[in-house]
Amino acid sequence: MRAAAASVTVWYLRLIAVLNVLAVLSLPFREEVHEHNTSKLFNQQHPHHVGAFFTPYLATGGLVSAALAIFLMLVMRRRKRAAWLTNIALAGPLLAVYVVGLVTQDRYADHVFNWVSAGLTGLFVAALLIGRREFNAVGDPSNPKLALAVGAGGLLATGGLGTLLVHATNRLPGAGLTDEIVYTYLRGISVGMFADRIEHVHAPRWTDITVNVSLAVAFCLVLYACFRSPRGKQLLTAADEERLRALLDKHGARDSLGYFALRRDKAAVFSPSGKAAITYRVVGAVSLASGDPIGDPEAWPGAIDAWLAEARRHAWIPAVMGASEEAGTVYARHGLDALELGDEAIVDIADFTLEGRPMRVVRQAHNRVKRAGYTVRIRRHEDIPAEEMAHLIDRADHWRDGATERGFSMALGRLGDPGDGRCVMLECRDGDDQPRALLSFVPWGERGLSLDLMRRDRDCENGLMEYMVVELLLHAGDLGVQRVSLNFAMFRSVFERGARLGAGPVLRLWRSVLTFFSRWWQIESLYRANAKYRPVWEPRFLLFAKSSDIPRIGLASARAEGFLTLPVIGERS
Repeated sequence: MRAAAASVTVWYLRLIAVLNVLAVLSLPFREEVHEHNTSKLFNQQHPHHVGAFFTPYLATGGLVSAALAIFLMLVMRRRKRAAWLTNIALAGPLLAVYVVGLVTQDRYADHVFNWVSAGLTGLFVAALLIGRREFNAVGDPSNPKLALAVGAGGLLATGGLGTLLVHATNRLPGAGLTDEIVYTYLRGISVGMFADRIEHVHAPRWTDITVNVSLAVAFCLVLYACFRSPRGKQLLTAADEERLRALLDKHGARDSLGYFALRRDKAAVFSPSGKAAITYRVVGAVSLASGDPIGDPEAWPGAIDAWLAEARRHAWIPAVMGASEEAGTVYARHGLDALELGDEAIVDIADFTLEGRPMRVVRQAHNRVKRAGYTVRIRRHEDIPAEEMAHLIDRADHWRDGATERGFSMALGRLGDPGDGRCVMLECRDGDDQPRALLSFVPWGERGLSLDLMRRDRDCENGLMEYMVVELLLHAGDLGVQRVSLNFAMFRSVFERGARLGAGPVLRLWRSVLTFFSRWWQIESLYRANAKYRPVWEPRFLLFAKSSDIPRIGLASARAEGFLTLPVIGERS
């Protein structure tokens, strides 16, 4: 019953938003939907057009009301307590005014439309009260102050510009500055007859719409600031990192992405037993985890329950990037669906060889670079002197493509940290003993490595990265390494199956689309670059609760990985 009532409130707001937009776009419809005014329910000069009718809650025929309805619908759908309080604070008194007007004033009671409006508003309030316990998601404590600041600035800026526009386009003489300001803000509420009572001001239709749209945009920013989800500022603490490292010491060999849980821009939530944990980062109200849960698989359900409970409490959208099939099966038992993202390339050192025709291209590239005088030095980070490490970090920053450090699910986000001594560094130098490229790998249990960082001088020999990877694979046994995880190839199966004889038209079309976009993003090239080492392909999955959340999850993933940077209100960079 409570869930159904909560859904009714969402559908009501969705319908009102559509009607408000139609009222702006359609003049006949707008003339039928008159604005209500709780302070002046009756006007002697215009008894029919102003005050004789009142409309359902939030139905004013303006974009500001449409924006408010849309925002309230979105946050009510996410069951935010602040949205429930806002609706009850607005709709409750409005319903009381309607009831008093209908009971005490015959001129209002004579109109059937007023009874319908009051009835719809009453049903909305009743649904709010019945479903009140469904709205328990908390907001950010800083939201009210931020909303006040954004509102003050937005109203001053848009109101000032709107007043200048009204002054420049007013068709009637004798208007004062106060009249123009009042007209501007009334037009911000509605493009109908709400502002027609202002004497000496009559602006063109396009001016009214421009003012309404600009104030609606400012109002949207206020609503966003008011109802945004908590930012998830609590990052990985020293105690959390210590607990995660202890779990990795016992279970780190299970997942090649496990060590990336130690990124310090993530937060950690542990199972009640403390034997498993999930690390995540909140991006755009998406609680974005990556890889498999850390720790004992028997304790994974407890960690998943704790993570999902925290997401529900803050109205975050839960999502997991790069989960293995084993973890995806466990997540599915907790209500998450799966979408295959691609495959991880894993090379078994015992099976790797440069011999044979399939390895001819790799073998030739390796020999060519080696003849050019390049050499590779392989060391654990803890074995590199501090001064030398500082120089390598400086070179890595210099070689970075762009100002943004990319990576989230399969990157550590730091280099040379004292806590990462077991990481492995490959340093490539040219014939003049100058550093030209480097690779860094994080531990994958005791017997594995997982690629973290690839940097090279753009002017170096072609094929340098292939040379370095081969050198690692050939000498990994000296470090006790038995398997190496290389790059992740997104949609790898599409490229492979789409090129086979007998591939269906849908698969061939999908492959053609990905090939087209590979001109700008390394989609097919990453698959080809990894396939040359003849690895074992391990599928990785995106996990999500609702299909409708996938676009938002994709946007959050792009931001987390560093491919997209958006300005964030109230958040310092």
